[in-house]
Amino acid sequence: MTKILVTGFNPFNHEKINPAIEAVKLLPDEIAGCEIIKLQLPTSYQKSEKKLQAAVEREEPDFVLSVGQAGARACLTPELVAINYDDCPVADNDGEKREGQAIDPEGPAAYFTQLPVKEMVKAIKAAGIPAEVSTTAGCFVCNHVMYYAQSLRKEHPGMQAGFIHIPFLPEQVVKRPNQPSMALETIVTGLTAAIATFFPDGD
Repeated sequence: MTKILVTGFNPFNHEKINPAIEAVKLLPDEIAGCEIIKLQLPTSYQKSEKKLQAAVEREEPDFVLSVGQAGARACLTPELVAINYDDCPVADNDGEKREGQAIDPEGPAAYFTQLPVKEMVKAIKAAGIPAEVSTTAGCFVCNHVMYYAQSLRKEHPGMQAGFIHIPFLPEQVVKRPNQPSMALETIVTGLTAAIATFFPDGD
C-alpha cells in the first residue's frame, strides 16, 4: 500500500496548542487507498531534521506532507517552494534563533515541491474551504522542514514531498482581534481533500 507520511508541529512561541498536529491526529488512517502515517515534529531546527529523517528511513513513504501553522493566513495554503534560508526573530522550542543562515551551505537556493499544489487548492475549494497556492513558506522551522524533506530525496529519489500551512484555531484568536481563524474540523476536511489529489483516481 502507498504510504503518506503526514507531519505536524507541536506548540511553540508560548502557545498551548498547535493546529498542525491537532489536525494531523484527526486525519483518517487511510485516504484514497493510501496508508496515512502520522508524526509529530518538534518545533526545533535541529530536532525536526533528526525526527523526520528517522521516520523517512523507517517508513520509506511514497509521499511526505508536512503541516504547519501560519497565523496570519485565512485559508489553507499549499507551498510551492522552500528556500535555503533560516531567518526568524522567534526562537524555536530549544531557544535557538537563526538570522540569515543557510539550511545547507552546499545545497541549492531553493527546492520546488513535487506535490500537485494547484490541484490541491482546487480540491480544497471544491470541499467549500478557502485555499490558495503560496510561494513563501517563511524562514522559520516550517520552511526549514520543507527544505530538509527535499534534501532527503537524494537518498529516497522516489519520494515526493511538500508542505501546507493552515490558519489559527478560533480559540487561538480570542485575544487576537481581527486575526483570521478556521475550525479544526474544517482544516481536517481540507487536508483530507488535498491528500486525495496525490492519487486522483484513488490508486
